[in-house]
Amino acid sequence: MNADEIRSLIFLELTSLGFQLDEQGEILVSFASKEDAKRLHRPAREEFLSRNLEWIQRNFKKYGDYFANGEEIIPHQINPVLVQVQEDWQSDLFRLARFYWSIPYSHGFGRRLRFLLLDSSNGKLIGIFGMQSPPITFPVRDRLFEYPQEQKEILVNQTMDIFTLGALPPYNRLLGGKMVAMAVCANEVRKVYRLIYRGRVTEMKERVLPARLVALTTTSAFGRSSIYNRLKYKGELLAESLGLTNGYGNFHLQRLYPLFKEYLESVGVDTKGGYGTGPKRSWQLMRLALDRLDISADLLKHGVQREAFLFQLVENLEEYMSGKNKNPIYKNLPFADLAAYWRERYLLPRSERVDGWHRWDKQEILKDITTLTEAEYARSK
Repeated sequence: MNADEIRSLIFLELTSLGFQLDEQGEILVSFASKEDAKRLHRPAREEFLSRNLEWIQRNFKKYGDYFANGEEIIPHQINPVLVQVQEDWQSDLFRLARFYWSIPYSHGFGRRLRFLLLDSSNGKLIGIFGMQSPPITFPVRDRLFEYPQEQKEILVNQTMDIFTLGALPPYNRLLGGKMVAMAVCANEVRKVYRLIYRGRVTEMKERVLPARLVALTTTSAFGRSSIYNRLKYKGELLAESLGLTNGYGNFHLQRLYPLFKEYLESVGVDTKGGYGTGPKRSWQLMRLALDRLDISADLLKHGVQREAFLFQLVENLEEYMSGKNKNPIYKNLPFADLAAYWRERYLLPRSERVDGWHRWDKQEILKDITTLTEAEYARSK
């Protein structure tokens, strides 16, 4: 496929998603509503799900018992348990749950930790969260700290980025997402991080980083977040809003990524990925492809803003990140205490105020994942 044909495909993809372009081919429209943002993600999500349809159907049969019907939940008996994903079945369950989200599946990159939250009262899955290496450059975070010269990368790599987090129905209707978000702060998560990465040599620069986890960052899926906003523990704000991102990214062109790589390889560009190439490889390759195609990189400004959040896991984060204090003072947040607080503050009042979760049928999860993909799957066969 030549450059002109690829250019035409790019603009056809954008217009099919609902973008409006000016005469120079730059995006005009900002997408403000959550429904607009979900619509933009839908084609990539459906295509990805269609490629995994057989796996989803097969594994829902294996792990479907971990998803709850509403009638199986007794609110005052709910007892969250934090489980690190280590075994194959845990990884499969995490992946299956993640397919339910509106944003296409991501494996995360770099250092990764994944956790399940199970309800020990019935053995059902409350929710999941996954963490990955943080972006070295993140303007809404970086403006908070005055990093010492030549130390920014070392300090930032003592934080992680939450790449996925949420609760499954019907727990999400009982503010289970709040419980999952509180769990990321738990002492137990920091301890797992320290055990796994203590003394570990990094892939990119072959050095040993301190196995300290002092903060977490994340961005909402669509605009402002109902999970992270006003998330408190005993009056203390756990997730600090850093404001909205600028609306740059490459998700709206993700379906064309294989085509971009193929084009770059045809003109002699090395596109190999894997360890040691950095977490933003797809972004770099897309920018390079647009440049080679004589298309402005402004095409990556999709206008979908996300709310950014910071979880401070230490009392002296500003001093630590600025190099004024070499010893982080960790907050003491046992998971059991967080869960007990969530039960009284969020779960029980919610269960009395809202209805509908009692009637939830877990088959709706499978239906939601597969119904939208079967036509796409049939076309791919």
